[in-house]
Amino acid sequence: MAENLTSVATMITFFRLVGRSETMDSNPKKINGEIVGEPTEPAVVESGPAEEPAQLEAELLRLRQQLELKEQEAKSNYDRYLRQAAELENFKKRTVRERDEAIRFANEYLIKDFLPVKPLVEGVEMVLKGFFDVLTRHGVVQVSAVGQPFDPVKHEAMAQMESDKHVPNTVMEEHHKGYLLHDRLLRPALVSIAKAPDTKEKKNGGDEVEKGSDDD
Repeated sequence: MAENLTSVATMITFFRLVGRSETMDSNPKKINGEIVGEPTEPAVVESGPAEEPAQLEAELLRLRQQLELKEQEAKSNYDRYLRQAAELENFKKRTVRERDEAIRFANEYLIKDFLPVKPLVEGVEMVLKGFFDVLTRHGVVQVSAVGQPFDPVKHEAMAQMESDKHVPNTVMEEHHKGYLLHDRLLRPALVSIAKAPDTKEKKNGGDEVEKGSDDD
């Protein structure tokens, strides 16, 4: 009887121990601050405050590099603009200078063609001077005309010109020269002489005279 009671007591103790162990397994245990017995989830690593300054420094460095590149590009563009502006201004000045030279020297080729003729003209002038020197030595002289009073012996009037700056019958123009051999006229000078301009008073007086004659 006593042995049976002992066996029963042993079995009850065993079952109590088994139930306590199951209860302990169902509750999570912490070892060194970690929960044991629960399924572990992947830990989320959050960036701490120490990582933020490094990221800001890297971003600041990148922005500075971009700014330097843009500044270099802007300087290059400005230098190119200055060169092109200078080239354009030089082109304008060169164009104006070439145009002025073209206008100034437009007759260059014509004058070059006439240059060989100049010695011929000078030669003709020398021949004429020599010719008149010979005539002068033989008593031939030119008739003075312009500015002189009209002389019907030496002058031949071709026209009359109104002028308030010359005395009437004064020679104003000489169309070709006259010549004398000693005191004898070889050829008269062809001239135009001055006459007094017609005034309005004279015209009005003439009209009154004409009207008076009509009344008679």
